[in-house]
Order: sequence, then C-alpha cells, then structure tokens
Amino acid sequence: MQMGMIGLGRMGADMVRRLLRNHHDCVVFDVQAAARMALVADGAKAAESLEDMIKQLAAPRMVWLMLPAAFVPATIEQLATLLQPGDIIIDGGNSDYRQGMQQAQQLKTKGIDFIDVGTSGGVWGLREGYCLMIGGNDTAVKCATPLFEALALGAATSSNPPESMGYLHCGPVGSGHFVKMVHNGIEYSLMAAYAEGFNLLAHANRGLQSQTANAETAPLDQPENYQFKLDVPAIAELWRHGSVVRSWLLDLAAQALHADPQLEGFAGRVSDSGEGRWTLHAAIDLGVPMPTLSTALFERFDSQGQSVYANKLLSALRQQFGGHQEKKST
Repeated sequence: MQMGMIGLGRMGADMVRRLLRNHHDCVVFDVQAAARMALVADGAKAAESLEDMIKQLAAPRMVWLMLPAAFVPATIEQLATLLQPGDIIIDGGNSDYRQGMQQAQQLKTKGIDFIDVGTSGGVWGLREGYCLMIGGNDTAVKCATPLFEALALGAATSSNPPESMGYLHCGPVGSGHFVKMVHNGIEYSLMAAYAEGFNLLAHANRGLQSQTANAETAPLDQPENYQFKLDVPAIAELWRHGSVVRSWLLDLAAQALHADPQLEGFAGRVSDSGEGRWTLHAAIDLGVPMPTLSTALFERFDSQGQSVYANKLLSALRQQFGGHQEKKST
C-alpha cells in the first residue's frame, strides 16, 4: 500500500521504517533534508515539498501526519488545497481531539476524509509495534487498516480481535485522540506515582545525616527510623519480578536508574505537551473527579519553575509576620 508521511521525528521516522519492513511504499517529507535522506537509505521515496509528495502519490491518496500539535492546522490547511475528493488525511500526533473534529468538518466539504489516530509506543514502537487508537468513518478506516495492521502487531483474526493486536477503531472522528488523551493523562499519574515512591526510597537515609538545629528547620523525629542505605536501582529491578506494581514504565525506570543511579544527567524539568491539560478540561466539563491526574499535572508545572514566584511570596510573608529569614539552600 502507498502512503505519504509528513514529520520524520522520533516517532514518524520509525513508523516509516516499520511500514517499509512490512512492504508498504512510503513517500516522506520533513523540513529537515537529513531526515528525509536517512529514510531514503531505508527504501523510502523523498519529497522536496508537500506539493512534490502529492504528485508522487497515486489517487486515492493517503497522507499521515506525525507533527507537533502546533504545526498540524497549517499543514492540513495546505494539504486541503492539494488533495482531491476521496483522499484521506491521518493525524497520528498528540493533537486536541476537538480541533480534529473541526478539521474533519472543514475537509468533508472538499470530499477529503480525516482519521485521527492516537499513537503510543514511543521509541520502542519500531521493534515492539505501536498501539493505535483510531477515530473516523468506517469507510476511511477500512481503507487505512492495512497500515494499522503493519504498525501494530498484525491483522486481526476471529481469535485475536483488533484490540488484542494493538489497534482499535474507537468510534467517529475525535474518538481516537480523545482515548489517547486519557491514555496520556493516566501516564502522567503513573509516572508521578513511581517518581514519588522512588524519591522516598532515595531519602530513607536522612537519619544518618547530621541534623541542623535552628528555628527555620523542623527537626527529624526519630532519626533512628530513617537509616536505610537503599540500593534504589536494585529495588526497581526487584519490583519488576512478581510485584503487583510491575509495568513497562517500571521496566524503563529500572533501566534509567541502572544507567544513572543518581539521575545526574537530568535537571528535573518535566515538560507537558498538552494531553494532561486537555484530559483535565474534559473531566471538569463532565464533572468527573480526577484528583490524581490534576496533582501530577500541577507537579509538572512546578518542575518547570512555575511556582518560584509563589514560593518567594511565601518567604516574604513569613518575614513580614514573623521576621523569619529565608534559609538558603545548600
């Protein structure tokens, strides 16, 4: 099957490689020429522009976008002037499902179908296969199914339905990105839970450290209870075997801690690309409680330095009402 891929970053490039390995014909475009040429070496055909890509694709055309959400609207707007009725645009990035629904309506007036595909698998997808959450009309989704089968674990059978093979037609346009949005919200929460637990393990030796005695430092009660020199990477590996908290994220945590036990290669600034915010918006709209996700999301904001001003004001208030001098970090 022939398709065009726009966006050859960490996800897009490996998705093309997986499609090529499954004997699909891929025409690729990225603003970075080096990214295009790297895939030419793997068997893809490069396009110099979106116009060039459309010329190389036979009708009905299928174009897949793997772009940051901010670049999707302009790209779809340009594609809408180049494609013809019967062509299909697939957005596989982490776009806002509401935006996708609007784009689908606009494309429908031109006879162009739109499919939203929430794509999970990260840098492991090339080897392990991707998890695809699909939204769109039945006809368009059926047309694109050979691509989904190649990117996931293969074709569904009577004994192995699509969801057990790593892809699922979730419903109409918007549903794919909605399901992926919630997926990423859960991911935020799981990551935060692991991070908090391992953080406590890493501080379990506080009782062995000299205790500061001053008016600005709460004393550690019963320091003899916190004198454990724990091998945190070994505990992460231990929990991977038989524990009820084992998961792929734990596997990755163990791998990261083995490579860098003190995590010195990281500054601790955790980005959020939007899905956690959108999930929380939906929860508020529907009156569905999500306290764990909201905490995890706000922790990410804190890691980005968004609480520095608030913390400065807290120090200023303590000085105002009690004359407390801010304790300098060591």
